[in-house]
Amino acid sequence: MRRLLLAAGAVAVIGVAGCAPAVTSIENVRLSASEVLQQTSEKAQDVTSYTADLVVDFSDATNRTGNIQGKMRYQQKPELATDLTLNQISMDGQNIPGGLRVILQGDTVYVKSDMLKTFVGATKPWIKLDLKQLGASGGVNVDEILGRAQQIDLKTSVALLTASKDVKAVGAEQVGGVDTTHYSGTFPVAEAVKQVAPEMRAKAEAGLARVDDMKFDAWIDADGLPRKITLNGDQGRGSFNATVAFTSFNESVAIETPAADQVGELPQHLRGN
Repeated sequence: MRRLLLAAGAVAVIGVAGCAPAVTSIENVRLSASEVLQQTSEKAQDVTSYTADLVVDFSDATNRTGNIQGKMRYQQKPELATDLTLNQISMDGQNIPGGLRVILQGDTVYVKSDMLKTFVGATKPWIKLDLKQLGASGGVNVDEILGRAQQIDLKTSVALLTASKDVKAVGAEQVGGVDTTHYSGTFPVAEAVKQVAPEMRAKAEAGLARVDDMKFDAWIDADGLPRKITLNGDQGRGSFNATVAFTSFNESVAIETPAADQVGELPQHLRGN
């Protein structure tokens, strides 16, 4: 259970070439499917905030499985921060009752969970964790776990898609009441991680290390932004299946860290020092 709880904090932290005849219209310009994904990746760089619903399922070669479900809020300004409310977390067949609330700033994560609070003997509602210490204390491969979670990040997930050489448009559909064009394809993981920003590449690669080729579906709106992305890979060494539905872009999300008097530190004996 200790491993589950420590890993849960890390999990919560917490996302072209080829193809031809398929085309869509973005800003009154007809683009091929691969060009749409490239333009979407570029537009994602300009998004300063977003909200999303997410589901991630994964397993390894020994049939150990995990599931994460929740909501994500992201802001770039006035300071970079991510706020997640995870309603469902299960790893190795164990659940965290009541879920988890996590706020991430840099290498620091603030975790709120009654179960985790009880386990570590904390006296405050929130626990402040350093990701490097978290990995050392629980024998948890933080880079691998974070990599899994980061595939549902907006910029990372869209960048991965641009490595596809077989993407095609498969129809017009509505997602959350918004008109979109549905695209489908595959990408080789080894090539896709090269499209990710250098500072995010190692964690992205770790998260998908057990999958060689990933299937994906992306629903892109008329502004060139993704309304929904799914990633699916299963090749014996493990599986990764993620769905992220983006519900807003560039709207105020006002992420703030907990008040200082509400935050406790991870007990010394669990820090790995």
